[in-house]
Parts: sequence; structure tokens; C-alpha cells
Amino acid sequence: MAEEIAAAPTLATDEQRLHELGYAQELRRRMSGFSNFAVSFTIISILSGCLTLYGYGMVTGGPAIIVWGWPIVGAMTLMVGLAMAEVCSSFPTAGGLYYWSAKLARRNGPAWSWFTGWFNFLGQVAVTAGIDFGAAFFINALLNLEWGVSTAHWVTILILAGVLLLHGLLNQFGIRLVALLNDVSVWWHILGVLIIVSVLAFVPAKHASASYVFTATVNGTGWHSTFYVLLLGLLLAQYTFTGYDASAHMTEETHNAARSGPRGIVMSIVVSLFAGWVLLIGITFAIQKAQYSTYTGALVPPAQIWATAIGDTGAKLLLVVAIGAQLFCGMSSVTANSRMIYAFSRDGALPGSAFWHRINAKTRTPTNAIWLAAGGALILALPYLGNNTAYAAVTSIATIGLYIAYVLPTFLRLRQGASFRRGPWHLGRWSYPVGIVAVIWVAFITILFMLPTASPIGWGNFNYTVVAVLAVIGFAGIYWLVSAKNWFKGPKVQGTPEELAAIEHELEELA
Repeated sequence: MAEEIAAAPTLATDEQRLHELGYAQELRRRMSGFSNFAVSFTIISILSGCLTLYGYGMVTGGPAIIVWGWPIVGAMTLMVGLAMAEVCSSFPTAGGLYYWSAKLARRNGPAWSWFTGWFNFLGQVAVTAGIDFGAAFFINALLNLEWGVSTAHWVTILILAGVLLLHGLLNQFGIRLVALLNDVSVWWHILGVLIIVSVLAFVPAKHASASYVFTATVNGTGWHSTFYVLLLGLLLAQYTFTGYDASAHMTEETHNAARSGPRGIVMSIVVSLFAGWVLLIGITFAIQKAQYSTYTGALVPPAQIWATAIGDTGAKLLLVVAIGAQLFCGMSSVTANSRMIYAFSRDGALPGSAFWHRINAKTRTPTNAIWLAAGGALILALPYLGNNTAYAAVTSIATIGLYIAYVLPTFLRLRQGASFRRGPWHLGRWSYPVGIVAVIWVAFITILFMLPTASPIGWGNFNYTVVAVLAVIGFAGIYWLVSAKNWFKGPKVQGTPEELAAIEHELEELA
């Protein structure tokens, strides 16, 4: 009872701020600050990104880039996250990035908001695809080890469809369970890293040398420039450090949102930075140099490393730990993705917005947005049926789409200068240097991850990231010029305080 009384003023403040931003409290505000952090930490998921792209890192630089790329990218990502967190504190809404752009642009706010939202939509759908795609690989590898199930591409896609179906159903019917599992996920990830690293430290009879782990380079791309290949290898870390905008998208469901949202963004990056580095170093020490070509030819290279280091039984157990984390991660990604789609549709920006914005009166969840998130992710993964580099392309699309959306509000915030109205969580005099570093870094990786990843270039290894990015730019641009510029005015307010209260009362009556 005392806790409910203590929470009431915070809840009232959160709702008041949401009303000031023009929105009714349609979603239930149940999440604590820890739960908000847990969503972003779960979507970053070091046991998903680090492991699913580990094989990519093995051929684009090898041990050196796997180990040293992580802290370099992590430090740059922290700059991006800090800049985002400051803006989040000012505008704690589910719309997140595209809402921020609309409010921060001095001119042409609707256009800035429009393109930020479309890049965020692309990145969110792609990151959901990347996470559950990776989980499908690991599940397929486990099934192959245990029962000899085929690892053909169509089998992996079928498993992916099943995983997306599970995550859609959980988000539609089990929102309380999803909130609980998000909290459990944090400890699963931390304990999972400790278990994997401990097993790989003490069980194998032989480990790689420190000089090999920290300095050895491998180039299996066909390109002759070692420097270029090392840069390509940064995708392993940069893709893993995505999804922390979830803390912003969940602010309408979080207590003390103007502080909890920013803290969720920053802490998810910091904890992942340290835990992920320990994980990558632990796996790399377990490499048996003579088996390297066997690893890179496997469906899931980490599983093959574990099998040669500790045996098939141990590898299966570690696979179960990793798959559990990946399933948690995909579940949370669908949650955050659907909230972004819900908010973007609330403002009329997606075709069929009235349908995608619809709220289930009983569960108070955006049901249709959940299935758009899952369905879009499956579509992005389908080229894997004929393209061997499809997974790397999906992760590149996710990285570029999200990071462009991440940095546009930061760029606009820098242009605002001293007129920017800070929230209760801010960077003080560090706002400008942090923001400038963030913008430069994102511009660099946007170009880098659209470049070819393998040589000679053919249809079987073509990096279709550039096609997806240009398709979104083209569609959003044409849609804007032909139609949207005439009616899209940026985030819509839902009405006067009285009208907002009426919306909330109606939802309570229906529940």
C-alpha cells in the first residue's frame, strides 16, 4: 500500500508530461526503471549479436578485430547513446526518435520527422529479423547436433517463421509475462556469459595463446586490403550495439520516464560493453588454430568452437544458454518495434495507419503493430533462400537504419544550441563534444556497412544493404513529395486535456 502511495505522484507527473506532449495515457504504465533498462539490455543481447556474427568476424579480421573492435565500437556507441539519452529526457514518448526530430528541427520539422521515422521503422524491422534469424541458426545447429536435422536454408527460414510466431503471440496475449521475462533476461544474460566463459576457461585441455587472441588477423573475404577487411569486421560489434532506443519507445509505459528512459539507454550500453568483451575474449581463447577452416564453414561457428574445445555434450548445453538469451532478445525486440509502429501510425505516417495504430482494449497492446513487426522481419530474411550473405546484409540494414534514426535528432539538437530545453537528465557542457563525435561516427559507419563484404562480387554474395536503404529512401521520398508533404504535419496531438482524459476514461471502461 505504501509503495502505491509513493508511486502515485510519479505516475501523475508522467501522465502530466505526456499530456503536455499531446498524448493520452493509452498504454499501461507498469514498468520500473530496471525493467526499462532490461528491455534495451535484452535487445542489445551480447549472447545474440556477439555469437550470431562471430563467424562473420572470423573471416573479416579474425581474432584481432573480434577482440579489439568491441571496445572501440562500444566507446563510440556510448557517445551516440549519451546524446540520445539527453533528448529522451526532454521528450519521453513512445514515438521516440521521429518525435524528437519534429520538435528539434528549426524548419521543415515534418520532413525531418518523416525521414527519421522511416529509417527507424526500417532499422526496427531489420533488427527484429536479425535477432530471430540468429536464433533460428542456433536452434537449427542444436537440432542438427542432437537429431541430425538438415541445415538447408529453407529449414532455417521455417524455424525463423516459428520463432517470430511465438514472439508475436507472447506480445499479443502475454504482456505481463513479457514484462517478467524481460527482468529475468538480464540475469540470464549475465549468468549465461559467466557460464560460457567459465566453461571455456577451465574445461578445454588447450587454449589459444594471448598473442594469437589479441593480434592474429584473418582475411577470408577475397579482398586484398587488410585495413578494409578489418573495418568490415566492426559490424560484429556495431550490430550488437543496437536496439537501445527501446528504452525511449517504452517511456509511455515506464514510471519516472524522464529519468528512467535515459538511464536505461546509457546503462544498457555500459553493461553490455563490459560483459560482451569478457564473452568475446573467452570464446576466442577456446579457438583451436588447426580447426579454423572447420569453424568458418559451420552453420554456427561458436557451436563448432565449443564442440572441438569441450565436446558435443558441452556444446549442446552452451547452445541452450545462447538460444534462451536470443529468444528473450527477439521477444523484447518485437515489443519495442511494435511500440514504434504504434506511435508512428498514431501520427498517420504509415499506409493503413488507422489499422496499425489499433489498440486491443483488453490487453492495452498494439496488436496489429505486433504482427507487422513480425511479418516485416520474415520478409527481410527471405533472400537467404538464395543469398549466402543475407544474414550479414540484414544486420547491416538494421545497423544503418537504426543509427541514421539515432543521430538525426542529435544533429538537430546541436543546431538548436542554447535554445534546447533540457530535461532532468542531461550532459551539461559535454552536450556539444559528445553530440559531434556521435554524428561523425554514424556518418562513417553508414558508408562503411553498405560496401561490398566479399570478392568477387556476385548474386550469391551481393550485399543488398544498399538496395534496402535506397528503397526506403526512395519510397519515403516519393511518398513525401507526392502526398505526405500535404498532410503529414509531424506528431499529432490527440486533443485538449479534457479530450485526453476522455480517451483514457474510455479505455479504462473497456478494460
